[in-house]
Amino acid sequence: MSTTKFIQLEEELRDFTLTMSKAQDAILDQEVSKYPIFVVHQHEVEIGVQLVDGAKMGLTWSIHASSLEEFVSKQIIEEHKVDSFKTIYKSTDHFFCCFVLSELGANFIFLPKSNVTKRKDNRV
Repeated sequence: MSTTKFIQLEEELRDFTLTMSKAQDAILDQEVSKYPIFVVHQHEVEIGVQLVDGAKMGLTWSIHASSLEEFVSKQIIEEHKVDSFKTIYKSTDHFFCCFVLSELGANFIFLPKSNVTKRKDNRV
């Protein structure tokens, strides 16, 4: 993903970082997974739990909360690549792991949590 596209995506997701942070905390606190993954997409997907319905809200992106375990069970990540994935996975204290599906294809990116605000997220 190009730097320009990454910055644009980061801007578009800024209003949802509080929602994503709460979902990530729930996944970790309830021990669902140590590796939460947010599926950020412009298509219909059948993975994870929907957090943001972009189509209904007139937005470009929708967001689903998922996990490494679900990605493995749905064969998005092959089992023999799990250890490799874990080595590149960044700290949940500082980043959101996002699997971005767009017209450019599919990419994993790590979105900094520095944009998480304490304000109420009114869009969700």
